[in-house]
Amino acid sequence: MKIALIQSSLAWESPEKNRKKLGEKINAISESVDLIVLPEMFTSGFTMEPNTVAETMQGETITLLKQLSEDKNAAIVGSLVITEEGNFYNRLVFVFPSGEIQFYDKKHLFTLAGEDEIYTAGNQKLIVEYKGWKICPLICYDLRFPVFARNVEEYDVLLYVANWPKIRINAWDALLKARAIENMSYAIGVNRIGEDNNGHQYDGHTQVVNFLGEYILEPIENKGVFIVELNKAELLLARKKFNFLNDQDAFILK
Repeated sequence: MKIALIQSSLAWESPEKNRKKLGEKINAISESVDLIVLPEMFTSGFTMEPNTVAETMQGETITLLKQLSEDKNAAIVGSLVITEEGNFYNRLVFVFPSGEIQFYDKKHLFTLAGEDEIYTAGNQKLIVEYKGWKICPLICYDLRFPVFARNVEEYDVLLYVANWPKIRINAWDALLKARAIENMSYAIGVNRIGEDNNGHQYDGHTQVVNFLGEYILEPIENKGVFIVELNKAELLLARKKFNFLNDQDAFILK
């Protein structure tokens, strides 16, 4: 599976500007890819003012993603602020070229920023089946909680979209490697760059780690679209050889 990872700055609380900028980046991808990954809250930055940026699942951003996905014949994934039945969600959408959408609402809301006081938490893990791959997409702060990410579904790819600040980037690097190793899966982390209106600095470190904790794409700090290719045969061979997942502890998540 060939994947394009978009590491970009984000215009603060400006869905229109971000749609334009990211749409141009997607349209500029010249080679054929299967999946395009955007950061967390890619239309706004990590805002605690959802009233200014929230959209519905029938809004302009979802409409654009459907069109881009169809045009590029590639799935697109990222998170944005969605309003639904009076609640706000930090919602990850996985848009298929067919127009189908699957979504995941962020479970672990970032209490340090008060996200839990403004947004409604999800409670359902999503496993996307796409082109013979099983993908588990999660959002930013979820990375710190390994139990929820535990690979009991035999997924192949663990994918995190994020607004992870520079001041704690060492944790991002360490935890992505840990999640890949313990789950014997590829781990992908796509982060933003630049500065937001709260003065938080972001230096990216978008990266891809394989099932043994080895870099396929080392952490990158500059903006750009980075293309990687994952090999499922190598993944399955390593699982068969080492058999680590068969020895994991059983648990019940409450």
